[in-house]
Amino acid sequence: MKRFHVHVGVADLEENIRFYSTLFGAAPSVLKGDYAKWMLDDPRINFAISRRGSQHGVNHLGIQVDSSEELAAMQAQLSAADSALTIEEGANCCYAKSDKVWSTDPQGVAWETFHSLGSIPFFGGEEPAAAGCGSALPAVVTAVATEASSSKSACCAPSPSAGTSRDATAKACCT
Repeated sequence: MKRFHVHVGVADLEENIRFYSTLFGAAPSVLKGDYAKWMLDDPRINFAISRRGSQHGVNHLGIQVDSSEELAAMQAQLSAADSALTIEEGANCCYAKSDKVWSTDPQGVAWETFHSLGSIPFFGGEEPAAAGCGSALPAVVTAVATEASSSKSACCAPSPSAGTSRDATAKACCT
């Protein structure tokens, strides 16, 4: 069964945890120093907030699936809807290892479709001082519909490349 996903960048994590816990009537199911996530059944949503990146507000939207078969079906649907996809296998992001398919809608909103494979101890799978999420010079991964990217340490939403259309997407770690 699919679950809607929303990731919001926030300035004050504690204030937002208080707000969303009150709104949802539940404490976060995952709580870290820079991240909180609610896995709710009513409404069925994976709602995450983090202090990563400089942008506040909606970082990306998505659909979480329960199996690799559902992910393949969603990838086919996204491919039919959009000519450019970014594919990540075994991506380390948001304290989880996941297989992902990224797309960007006509307005430029990033969509992440993913199947979580397990949890990891850090936001990007590596200690904060290591390369990857949170590093001073984040890696950028560019892919098109038929290419597969296997970046293990990048995370967060892809954004349209400067000067390009939806035919190409670039993905920067936690920006």
